Amino acid sequence: MFELTELADRIQRLRGERRLTLSALAERCSVSVSMLSAVERAEKAPTVTVLARIAEGLDVPLIALLEDIGDRRVVVRRRADQERTVHAAGWERVVVSPVVAGVNFELVRVTLPAGCDAGAFPAYARGSHEYVAVEQGTLRLTVGGRVIDLAVGDSTYFEADQAHGFANTTDEVCAYYVAALIMRPR
Repeated sequence: MFELTELADRIQRLRGERRLTLSALAERCSVSVSMLSAVERAEKAPTVTVLARIAEGLDVPLIALLEDIGDRRVVVRRRADQERTVHAAGWERVVVSPVVAGVNFELVRVTLPAGCDAGAFPAYARGSHEYVAVEQGTLRLTVGGRVIDLAVGDSTYFEADQAHGFANTTDEVCAYYVAALIMRPR
């Protein structure tokens, strides 16, 4: 059974981890300070809309506010629960790492069909990092204007506070992993 006090404790903990004042979080999520305060004191049950805004303001998925996290030192994400996206250009992105509130790390497996360009990605905030390891085929990585071709078993690291892009310029499928630590701008 879900308790309002558990929700209040989670919101307060997450706000504290982000070093946000009550007013700062209220502004970020477009919820009044009085409503947010009442939710944090377990005096009011928020609507789904308000709860979704609070989650967005805390930069966590809505489920992170609702589920019993239990022992957060070990988090398992089953294959069936992995977030899978197929983009219009035909490439696939699967987030294989568990989502942990307050942790900006992501492990993603990407599959690019033959001749597919996943496009350019903008620079992330300073302090962001990406590691790339090629599992199958050949990957053309462009980082800050520098072009690097990576083959099966090759890996690389780059500071992700610069524009970067991923492409498969061959006639074979390319699959690779990206381990990313993405910092959020303050």
